[in-house]
Amino acid sequence: MEENRYDLVIIGAGPGGYVAAKKAAELGMKTAVIDRGPAGGTCMNRGCIPAKALLHAATLYREMRECEKFGLHAENISFDLQKIYEYKDWASEQMRSELEKDFERLGIDMIYGNAVLQKNKTVKVAREDGSSLLLAGDKILIAAGAKAKLADIPGMELPGVVTSEELLVSKAHKYENMLILGGGVIGLELATVFQALGTNVTVIEISDRLLPNMDREFSDALEQILTKRGIRIYKESILERVEKKGDLLGCRFVHDGKNKEESVDVVLVSVGRAPATEGLFEADVPIKLENGKVVVDEFYRTSMPGVYAVGDVTGGIQLAHVASAEATYVVERMNDKRASVILSMVPGGLFTSVSIVPSCLYTDPEIASVGLTEEEAKRKGVPVRCGKYIMDGNGQSIIAGGEGGFIKVLFAADSDELLGAQMMCPRATDMIGELATALANGLTSSQLMYAMRAHPTFNEAISCAVEDSRKAAVTR
Repeated sequence: MEENRYDLVIIGAGPGGYVAAKKAAELGMKTAVIDRGPAGGTCMNRGCIPAKALLHAATLYREMRECEKFGLHAENISFDLQKIYEYKDWASEQMRSELEKDFERLGIDMIYGNAVLQKNKTVKVAREDGSSLLLAGDKILIAAGAKAKLADIPGMELPGVVTSEELLVSKAHKYENMLILGGGVIGLELATVFQALGTNVTVIEISDRLLPNMDREFSDALEQILTKRGIRIYKESILERVEKKGDLLGCRFVHDGKNKEESVDVVLVSVGRAPATEGLFEADVPIKLENGKVVVDEFYRTSMPGVYAVGDVTGGIQLAHVASAEATYVVERMNDKRASVILSMVPGGLFTSVSIVPSCLYTDPEIASVGLTEEEAKRKGVPVRCGKYIMDGNGQSIIAGGEGGFIKVLFAADSDELLGAQMMCPRATDMIGELATALANGLTSSQLMYAMRAHPTFNEAISCAVEDSRKAAVTR
């Protein structure tokens, strides 16, 4: 079998793989990327991008139906689900096309097929036509991502029980009733989409709150908004089984000690994602795994010399921008460049690491956070001053007819450095970048107040929250 040699062979063409490939090519490395599916990975083709496209369309539809409060009248508002899905596919195709142009411009070889890592840093690629290809790399980067998990519940194999990936690549279908298992980010974003498009949505969450990793104040506020829109939410509930009931699916679950049942068209299982390592390595490859994830050190090196891993496959924070940042860091180190990205820091005077990774939820209103939450600060014994601003008084929020929302900021009690921020308001996912930058650079409340924020904007509410923190008492 003919062997093709590269400076860097990357397994996976998602946000970790394609960012690594572009950075490597720009630094002069001969690079190949392998993926069994289209360039862009899960995020671009059956995850982030199609989901956000559906959210955009669904939000526009809801706003048109509610436009009378702005003095506008629109009769016979309707939607064409087939065209919405075509728009969703177009968004993915546009991004993928631009990525493929970048690969061609930079001389990156995109190879389609199933990759298996062998000894001596070679990768065997089984292509769809039955042929095989062998690639050898001076360095190997594993960026194979993750796959959606199914729950260990009877009935998960039934038609109509789907994961988010399956739902986002399926053909347009109007669901009358949907049950979503899991009240995390993916489940709630898709709950927002289908409820806006007329589906009766029920969410079952095993914990005592939606978004278990989010500040409770934001979880509670979002629950109130979603409930007001008609989404039924059952917390501290357990789905026991799914069974066929004619053309529907019968879902039996326990809530508040009582047995309940709902009949739905589709069950969306959104209970997390697992590293996609199955079948990735030959048996004699010395890659250390723990619970299916690739074990790496602080430099993202695996147990096999010359082989690195980034992103979801390592079992870390499962966000596209984290995989991209890790990929950039690894490739820069390969080329003896100073790292241009960091994922966490230890603020002055603290003895605990603070993540500077922004987390975003694209519901309406949006939610975004970075750094410590007030609850985390209390658990870690970090004294902080909290500032809060309710968006009811923000000019842009009033103009846009927003459903409330607020911004919270946390500063270290002694050094006055920013330690965290959470926001629930329009454009939160765009605005969080300013506070992530401030956190990464150790800015204080005084320094954040130096900046002039335009009026009227949603962003000026940050100034109000920071100013409130300067009046707040220290919480421990």
